[in-house]
Amino acid sequence: MITIEFLVVLGCLLVGTRFGGMGLGLISGIGLFILTFVFGLVPGKPPVQVMLTILAVIGCASVLQTAGGLNVMMQFAERLLRRHPQYITILAPLTTWTLTFLCGTGHVVYTMFPIISDIALKKNIRPERPMAVASIASQMGICASPVSVAVVSMVSMLAANHGVGRAYSMLEILAVSIPATLTGVLVAALWSLRRGKDLDKDEEFQARIQDAEQRAYIYDKSETLLNQTFPKEAFWATGIFFAAITAVVVLGAFSDLRPAFEVKGKITPLDMNLTIQMMMLIAGAIILMLCKVKPGDISNGPVFKAGMVAIFSVFGVAWMSDTFFATHMDLLKETLSHVVESKPWTYAIVLFLVSKLVNSQAAALVAIVPMGLALGVDPKLIIAFMPACYGYFIIPTYPSDLACIGFDRSGTTRIGKYIINHSFLVPGLIGVFTASVVGYLLATSFY
Repeated sequence: MITIEFLVVLGCLLVGTRFGGMGLGLISGIGLFILTFVFGLVPGKPPVQVMLTILAVIGCASVLQTAGGLNVMMQFAERLLRRHPQYITILAPLTTWTLTFLCGTGHVVYTMFPIISDIALKKNIRPERPMAVASIASQMGICASPVSVAVVSMVSMLAANHGVGRAYSMLEILAVSIPATLTGVLVAALWSLRRGKDLDKDEEFQARIQDAEQRAYIYDKSETLLNQTFPKEAFWATGIFFAAITAVVVLGAFSDLRPAFEVKGKITPLDMNLTIQMMMLIAGAIILMLCKVKPGDISNGPVFKAGMVAIFSVFGVAWMSDTFFATHMDLLKETLSHVVESKPWTYAIVLFLVSKLVNSQAAALVAIVPMGLALGVDPKLIIAFMPACYGYFIIPTYPSDLACIGFDRSGTTRIGKYIINHSFLVPGLIGVFTASVVGYLLATSFY
């Protein structure tokens, strides 16, 4: 029976990914219904606090985007790239990682792809080199951002002791994930410096530009944000958002700064989930009131829409998976705990594979971290292997990868004949593997 139930869960994940994040969450509801009504499993608990925290973060980021704050960051990033075009393969992924780190979502970097392609072509650098690793870096930055859905979810799940190890603060999580993911990005970028043929030696590319129309399409177009002028309110919004991020990190690092309350006879500082929610709501409100934001435009932005999809995805996947794992946890402990204990890297592999199934780092963490804690995985190892929650580059169906391919006018960033041989596979594997190894070394050395 447990095999059939697992196949139901797996089937819903596979079908759900065909319809995107929203479909993933909704179709998980079908799996939840089958597990409950057909197999008689007790429904698990939906991650309400995680969802509310995600909602607050997305609300603030959406107001920031509507105020023009994201465009300010993009323009600054472009200015840096165009100032040092010869280093585009290194600077492009560092730029997209940083933008995701600041904003909490990789979807904000789409504007950078045509700019990266333009700079590479002007320096006669194969665009695949900076563009593929820049797309990978934009997703790896999610595990390093204090306002990303993935990190917010981790803070929530590790806020309590769970009977294993000790609780870890946001700063302790970021102290591992930031250097780990950044190192992974750098190593992947260094490998990318020599990938593929130079444009003047690429027979396929040279054949394309023999056509005058194709040559004009590739070389004559130019994308830029440098000629745009933003109102002062856009800069105010950016400063307010950065201040809110700083407040979240400081309050997460120093619990004494948070008010304490008596809970079940024990004095406990304000929950970090509630703290993040408050800071994000406050920052969003200040931007809304001071930066001439039209309230009606907030829900029309891509950040808001992507955030709502993420909430649905986390909601459905986490509820369905919790129903399955909570029911069979005793059996799973009996059969798997000794394997995970002796070979902790198997947890990272499971997390990596599940992330591909659900196409979401946050959804993968919400589904697998509680199971890992219940199986007795040390929280410091869960922090160490957090970068392994990014595995959906294996098959290039994620929007950022598809957008990257579409914006490369040279055609060098692409999906190969056999699907699996695409531009993102090797830099993705290098980045995630390196980040996981560095994360393990840091977490086991200092915690």
